[in-house]
Amino acid sequence: MSIKNLAVLSHPKSVAIIGASIREEAIGSKILRNVVDGGFCGEIWPVNPRYANIRGRTCFRDVNALPSPPDIAIIATPAPTVASITRKLGRKGTKVAIIVTGNLDDDMKKAVLAAAQPYDLRIVGPNVVGLLLPDADLNLSFVLTDAERGKIGLISQSGAVVSSLLDWASDHSIGFSRIVSLGDMIDVDTGDAIDLLAADERTAAIVMYLESIPNPRKFVSAARAASRTKPLIAIAPGRHHEAARAATTHTGALTGNSRIVDAILKRAGIIRVKSLTELLAAAEITQKSHPPSSLRVALVTNGGGAGVLAVDSLLDRGEQLAVLTAQTTDELDRVLPSGWSKSNPVDVLGDASPARIAEAIKIVARDPSVDAILALYSPVQAAQPAVTAAAIVSAVQENDWSGKPLLACLLGGRSSREGRLILRAAGIPDYATPDDAIAALHVLGEWGRRQKALEHIPVTSDLTVNRKEALRLMESVARQSRTMLTEPEAKAVLRLYQIPVAECSIAKDVAAVAALATAMLRNHRSIVVKILSRSITHKSEIGGVALDIRSRAAACRAARDMQNRASEAGLSDEIDGFVVEPMIRVEAGIELFAGLSVDPLFGPVIAFGAGGVAVEQINDIAISLPPLDDDLAADLIDETRISKLLGGFRHVPPTNLDAIKRTLLALSQMAVDFPFIRAIDINPLAVAGRAVIATDARIELDPSCLHEPAPNRRLIIKSYPTEWTRKIRLAGQSFIMRPICPGDAQAYGAMLDRVSPSDISACFFEQARLADATAARMTYIDYEREMAFVAVDRDGQLAGVAWLVVDEVKEKGDFGLLVRHHCQRKGLGNALLGRILDYAGAQGLKEVCGSVLPDNVKMLSFCRKASFTMTAPSSETAFWRVQRALSNRSDPGPSPSAWHEKLHPAELI
Repeated sequence: MSIKNLAVLSHPKSVAIIGASIREEAIGSKILRNVVDGGFCGEIWPVNPRYANIRGRTCFRDVNALPSPPDIAIIATPAPTVASITRKLGRKGTKVAIIVTGNLDDDMKKAVLAAAQPYDLRIVGPNVVGLLLPDADLNLSFVLTDAERGKIGLISQSGAVVSSLLDWASDHSIGFSRIVSLGDMIDVDTGDAIDLLAADERTAAIVMYLESIPNPRKFVSAARAASRTKPLIAIAPGRHHEAARAATTHTGALTGNSRIVDAILKRAGIIRVKSLTELLAAAEITQKSHPPSSLRVALVTNGGGAGVLAVDSLLDRGEQLAVLTAQTTDELDRVLPSGWSKSNPVDVLGDASPARIAEAIKIVARDPSVDAILALYSPVQAAQPAVTAAAIVSAVQENDWSGKPLLACLLGGRSSREGRLILRAAGIPDYATPDDAIAALHVLGEWGRRQKALEHIPVTSDLTVNRKEALRLMESVARQSRTMLTEPEAKAVLRLYQIPVAECSIAKDVAAVAALATAMLRNHRSIVVKILSRSITHKSEIGGVALDIRSRAAACRAARDMQNRASEAGLSDEIDGFVVEPMIRVEAGIELFAGLSVDPLFGPVIAFGAGGVAVEQINDIAISLPPLDDDLAADLIDETRISKLLGGFRHVPPTNLDAIKRTLLALSQMAVDFPFIRAIDINPLAVAGRAVIATDARIELDPSCLHEPAPNRRLIIKSYPTEWTRKIRLAGQSFIMRPICPGDAQAYGAMLDRVSPSDISACFFEQARLADATAARMTYIDYEREMAFVAVDRDGQLAGVAWLVVDEVKEKGDFGLLVRHHCQRKGLGNALLGRILDYAGAQGLKEVCGSVLPDNVKMLSFCRKASFTMTAPSSETAFWRVQRALSNRSDPGPSPSAWHEKLHPAELI
């Protein structure tokens, strides 16, 4: 999350081109030409020992000869020279070096980093096309087409994609705020670039071309923060990449790189598109609209065929066709001929005039059941394209326009060209085909859904589990130098996490199978016999599972057959006995799969879908990132095809979805609690009436991680930090002090209503009242970047809050503090401050600081007594600046009682 020294990329005053040349074909020559021709007003310094002058400018022999440190240096020299040049730039004081050289081997890359790090010199690249800052008239790259000014920020790991998109965007009059080519990302990566563009007020939307995500937690944290204020759209190639071929468990084989990337982008709030043209089209539509809470689309068309094509495309993408109200239908009846379609799509007929088309659009837009409108126009004599476009523009510009998104699709070529220009000039998104228009609408829908998903702050499950006993059981397996639990052991662990499992008994030999079968068949119609092995993972592959056994003799025969097959396969020594359990009848053939897998790069993921022996062939699997909550578990289920059967059909009653969700939540909790679990398979998770039962289970361990503490540090999304919850007692009153969570939104608003306007003004810098949306967002925080502690009284009301926002470098944090008036003078503010300081120290921060208004005497006195360094307002700032140095702590801090002794009771906040 560090963007230290990268701020200079927004407002550079000087650039150096190392490797500038007079040879036209040289990369350094092309970069220098682009910088000069682009009109950059800052200092431009070519560097090359071969020349004294290039393009009328003094050329410097080397970095040391430069008159001052350049803000940005771009290096276009042979690979063996890059490290030494980097070191010289660092000594000189340069902030950012952009390396376009592309053939650095691993040792060279390490040398470059080693040369840069002592000087905090940030490295972009190597293997990049450069940097483009249209607002600064800076084209520090060797692309062929310059970028127009606009509000789209582009991040790309491919230089070729940058060049291609710029060429395409030029033809479509699409402009950019910043273009960052990242290349091999040995230092500055996608997370840094997202942070940079998120803080840039010129950037309204961020688009990305991603080939890899080298630091997933950093990437997701940056994206979640940025997505709250501007749309993020990405294209990530490799949707059909095959991964984990040799995985021991089904989960490892099924998750796959592309599915995990999908899950990451979804939780990060990023919209994924499939093509480069969709990428910029998506950025354009999100600039002209707001994220909708729902997307019910109405179509207005003068051609029935175009409307049918659009409906097919809309439904193919999972979007919703609006159902018009009776009032809207009546209004349309009054202005349209009797032959109109009487429903959505609204077919105004081929003889419709521009006025008729515009009037129909206005009526549809007023319908409360419509969220967005697509106007489809086929060029006809009755309505010339340019005149029709002008009528549509006039409708949107009228005072009574609803403000809903309107997209237009003017079909045809040359005849519709003028109409498209009229629409574009008015800011109305225009598309050449119905499918392109629907793709843009789908982006709007996804944007709204992503915004809603961002509200899910991962709170670990509150299931009643026995973590201690489960840990003891798995530790005993690891002590035997085993990585795989037997089926009974795996089921025992699942049972401790409230996952229902099929009853199972262990038989050491065929005679024991006979005895168990006799006893079990008294109470069950049929039974299952399986081999028991500590090393054979997929029993069915060697015929190690026999189903629907109805007699003792059949059970013994099945066990002997398994022994014989194992002997023929040379596996006799790997058979430890047999498992005997009741046969679970699966209603209507619904067998599910649920699992947990740990990807080497992306960490733990949860999988759910259709199960059974053909689970990999059916391949109906959805992926999500733990920790899950109820809604996220429900979304995971809904993403699968088999979910359509779970709601009931024909004579089959609905499945117990709550039980399935509890299973997924239990797996999520195990991902949090046990960093050493490599994979879990529950296959099948059988649906038997209202019961959901794990009939077979497999758990794989990684003994090397056995003693890593919980919560699991490999989780991409940091879970709710329950370890920072404690009870305190102040002035005879009890409080629970804990991190804030999304469920506090209503209580947070209620607390602010009880705080005096003067305290709100002092805390939020003269804002007498916070908007409801702002107050709500303060409860939806990213624990990777910020923290807020609340004090909850015995009535469940919030009595106070303290928050900490960590800077990008993770060296210091800004704090704030607010306590309800009637809870003041009890030491509550002091306790909250102590908790913030403890937390900041545990995160490795060097200091905590804050800004206080001069007339906030109470807070100034509080900070002075709490040993903060005080800096008075100056000509540069109207606030007091308070700072306190920290000593790092590695665990939750002590009781805040020590803090109370420093303050006089009258001064306690």
